[in-house]
Amino acid sequence: MKPDEMLPTLRNIKSVEYIRNEVLQHQRHKNLSVSAVLRMCSALCHGLKSPARRLAILKVKNISTSIVHNETILVKNNDEFVNKVINNDKAVIVNFHAEWCEPCKILTPKLKELIEPHNNLDLAIVDVEENADLVHTFEVKAVPAVIAIRNGLVVDKFIGLVDTDMINNLIDRMAGKKKGDA
Repeated sequence: MKPDEMLPTLRNIKSVEYIRNEVLQHQRHKNLSVSAVLRMCSALCHGLKSPARRLAILKVKNISTSIVHNETILVKNNDEFVNKVINNDKAVIVNFHAEWCEPCKILTPKLKELIEPHNNLDLAIVDVEENADLVHTFEVKAVPAVIAIRNGLVVDKFIGLVDTDMINNLIDRMAGKKKGDA
């Protein structure tokens, strides 16, 4: 979709954050250049009042030019899990969570934040209430539960809300940052 085509549908949007997120999403998934992102932001901001437009453009100028190659996979069924996690060329951290789980609400964003800089690692999020077969297959007894999968095999796991160091150690091992780990 070209920036000019997006303008009519988004002309009345007042949220600068929404525009910034929309532009970032297009940059990541469409591999857009920085100048294309700036043109898109300008087109999106055209309908905003001038102070908000200036603010939105300032925020977009701070976008990193590096392209993020990792993915957050929201698993909806067993087939999707097999295709996007088990058959993934990259290592995958799988987060089993539930909407009602308070520790899950802390762990999930933390995992996203810590995995984001790694281009050779993906995050899969599995809602335990919607994926009972996966819960049974991986013998998840409590949430949050995190398993690390590489080449279709479970290589590590932890249950519960653990400290950031333990999460970082797992991510580093899975991303291949420590010597001697497979």
